[in-house]
Parts: sequence; C-alpha cells; structure tokens
Amino acid sequence: MLEPRLKKQTSPKPPANPTAFSEKTILLCISGSIAAYRACELVRELRKRGARVFCLMTESAKKFVTPITFRALSGNPVYSDPFSETEDWNIIHTDLADRADLILIAPATADLIARLACGFADDLVTSVVLASRRRILVVPAMNDRMYTHPATQVNLGKLLEMNYEVMKPIEGDLVCGRTAIGHIPSLDAILSRAELMFSRPNSI
Repeated sequence: MLEPRLKKQTSPKPPANPTAFSEKTILLCISGSIAAYRACELVRELRKRGARVFCLMTESAKKFVTPITFRALSGNPVYSDPFSETEDWNIIHTDLADRADLILIAPATADLIARLACGFADDLVTSVVLASRRRILVVPAMNDRMYTHPATQVNLGKLLEMNYEVMKPIEGDLVCGRTAIGHIPSLDAILSRAELMFSRPNSI
C-alpha cells in the first residue's frame, strides 16, 4: 500500500497567542521503546502550540503504538517506509528533511542512537536525519545499564560532536522493575529544550 504523498497535510489551528512553535514543521521520530506512548502527548502539545507535526516511525516503534494513532493525533500521514512511492514522485526522505524546522527524536533507543552516530541510513528515520541540515533534538529513553554502557556514551558523544542537541534521561521507574536513570524526560522539559533551540542559530 502506498504511503500518502507529503503535500497532503493538515495545518493546526493557530494558537491565540503565537509561540515559538507557531507555523513550524516538526518531524517527530519515534523508535521502539515503551516510552513511545509519550510521543502521543508530544504531538498534542506541539499542535496546541501551533506546530505542523509529521510522525516518522521505525518498524519496532509500531510494536508499541500503531501508526493510525499518530495519524489521528497529528492530522497528517505517518511515514515509515523509505521505499514507498508517492504520486508526484518526490524522494520521500529528502523531501521530509527539507521541510523540517526541527527533527525531534523521542524516544531515542540505544539502537537508533548507535545507527545515527555511525551515519547509517538503513530506514526512513536515519535516512531523513542524515539528509537534514535542520535542528535535531535527541531524547534518549532506555534501560539504565544500556544508557550507561560505554558504547552508548561514546555514541551520544558523537552526536554532540555533530552539533545534535541531546537531552539526558531522568531517574524513574523502568520496565525492568528498577528505579534508575533511563526514563524519558518530562513533556515540559522536552518542549522547553525545543523552544530554546529555536531561539538560537542552527549550527548543523
């Protein structure tokens, strides 16, 4: 089944008072974590603040939240297949990359972080990020031992060297039963960090 072409999109109702997100196009990239449900709240809040939101999902993300959920919340098509054809033959990953004002990767798993750090383009999310020169905010969420593993810390360091913005996870209840670092930051913290990025020049 073909994914809808990008130009079919729904613009949010403008907020009563303009915000940093007004008329901005946000690509929200969701990877396979139990924290994927928090991305639903992000879509709602971004739209309330006047942003146009397009959701991109890894295949593993679909195991946690269905694409139709994000389509209903965003009012726009959800993208996951880098090989899908569009009616106007646009190259989907470069088209999406060029339209973004901000790429928000939340939640970002250890696997996705590793692939981004190595410059992989083996799915739609990594292809869009690699093709983009826009602001990129990475929001990790994972098991505490995976987060503190030297390999993950090296990969996060590589993203910082490439001028990606990277948030630190917080301490919270993890799926494994422990209370430890690895929990996705609060919705307000993510939105505040993204808003701050719009107040600074893009350095990528």
